[in-house]
Amino acid sequence: MKLAKIALLLAFGGIGAQAFAADETAPVEAYNAAAHADIAHVVSISEAANQCGAVPVQMTYEDSNGAQHVVQYQVMGSGCSNG
Repeated sequence: MKLAKIALLLAFGGIGAQAFAADETAPVEAYNAAAHADIAHVVSISEAANQCGAVPVQMTYEDSNGAQHVVQYQVMGSGCSNG
C-alpha cells in the first residue's frame, strides 16, 4: 500500500515537472536580418531536413542577460545531389 502511494506521488510529480518545463520554452521568433541579435551563447541548432530546397531550422540561444530565445530561419536542405 505504501509503495503504491509513493509510485503515484512520483508519477504525478513527474507530470507536474513536465508541465512546468513546457511553460519555460521561449516562443519561436522569425529571423530578422535588420534586428540586432544579442547572442551570448548558442545552446542548440536543429538539423536541416533531408530535402532539396530551402527548409526551416531553429537555433536556441541565450542573450547577455541569460534569457533563452529561439529563432527560425531557412537553409538549404541536405538532400540535394549534383547529378
